Amino acid sequence: MNDQLDIIYRDEFLVAINKPSGLLVHRSAIDRHETRFAMQMLRNQIGQHVFPVHRLDKPTSGVLVFALNAEIAKLMGDIFSQHQLQKTYVAVVRGIAPEHLLLDYPLIEELDKYTDKNARTPEAKPAVTEFFKLADIALPYAVDKYPESRYSLVKCLPRTGRKHQIRRHLKHISHPIIGDAKHGKGNHNRFFQEAFNAHRLLLAATELTFKHPINEKQIKLIAPLDETMTQLIQRFNWHNALPAEWLHSQIQTQTYAP
Repeated sequence: MNDQLDIIYRDEFLVAINKPSGLLVHRSAIDRHETRFAMQMLRNQIGQHVFPVHRLDKPTSGVLVFALNAEIAKLMGDIFSQHQLQKTYVAVVRGIAPEHLLLDYPLIEELDKYTDKNARTPEAKPAVTEFFKLADIALPYAVDKYPESRYSLVKCLPRTGRKHQIRRHLKHISHPIIGDAKHGKGNHNRFFQEAFNAHRLLLAATELTFKHPINEKQIKLIAPLDETMTQLIQRFNWHNALPAEWLHSQIQTQTYAP
């Protein structure tokens, strides 16, 4: 993993990066052995303290925003907590996903065995995600009991911000994300590792749109997919289903051939 983070936006108030898969946002008791964190790496890179205003799961890549002072961090925190923004994710999932689905399915927060060991089991909270199938494919491999295996490229628009919301909602509708060790299917995860060298959770935060907390101008941040996800999308001939700026710019187009 490169020590230089990909900065996709910066002004005197905010800085945003394209967080790689496998990188924690900040120190956590969950991964005590980790020594690399986006927050510290970015601070060292720009020579300035940064304040996290939201989070991405360690295995998820994409748009990650930091404030450059505590006052802006509070304003951005309000924008996120009040959901005055639009988040767009892309995922590769098992099966042929519905063309469109607005899923309203409450979630009970997943407690961590280290940081939440003394907490009571919380009640389910509202959780809403809108899904759009962008493309699908059938591969001539019997990963399960069927002679072929089917997969979909899905755009995910979370309307609420629950922990692991997209991952859990896709599992709930029986279309788990490939590479999801906790909520997915091990045989399909292994198939993508062995056949396509895809060793990550295939979920990325590709766009984030919000009004700037100071000048109120509309900000649209785009984080191109990494090499692993771009190669898969182009190998399956799915690249026309996505805006060109969402794809890794250095990958040559190739399509899947059985």
